[in-house]
Amino acid sequence: MSEYNLQTPLTDEDVVQLKAGDVVRLSGVIYSARDAAHKKIVDLLDKGETPPFPLEGAVVYYVGPTPAPPGRAIGAAGPTTSYRMDTYAPRLHSLGLKASIGKGKRNDAVKNALKEHKAVYFGATGGAGALLSQCIEQSKVIAFDELGPEAVRAMKVKDFPLLVVNDCHGGELYVKPKLDPDG
Repeated sequence: MSEYNLQTPLTDEDVVQLKAGDVVRLSGVIYSARDAAHKKIVDLLDKGETPPFPLEGAVVYYVGPTPAPPGRAIGAAGPTTSYRMDTYAPRLHSLGLKASIGKGKRNDAVKNALKEHKAVYFGATGGAGALLSQCIEQSKVIAFDELGPEAVRAMKVKDFPLLVVNDCHGGELYVKPKLDPDG
């Protein structure tokens, strides 16, 4: 396991060095989007329109944060279960999305897209939304305000703690090694 400090937007070079189990502290701008926002983004793409943020090198965080308390950029911001975005993720990766952040396993189509397009899936700690929000310095709704907490936000993060769950080499943190019975 290695540790990296990365800055958004991510590049192919950033992603190919990462292996499942690596620790990453991410800084820069990331974008929030859950399933309703993903559907709207794909609908825009289907119409030939521009998505609400540049996909090239982007990182999307699957989060619907709580309202910001006084003096804070955002409320609790814990990850949501990622499989709900699996329908949309391969297309977004094909258009330059370099990483997503969530919790839980991804389907084979997403894992294949990560390999094909040199992208990565990061895990954030579920249940730690209040702590994770302390790494979010700024947050601004940039699209789909009608979705409330699930609106798309641009969020400036500093040293956001992540684990590489799926890398672009086919590695997966959630796979248990087989024990050798002769061993």
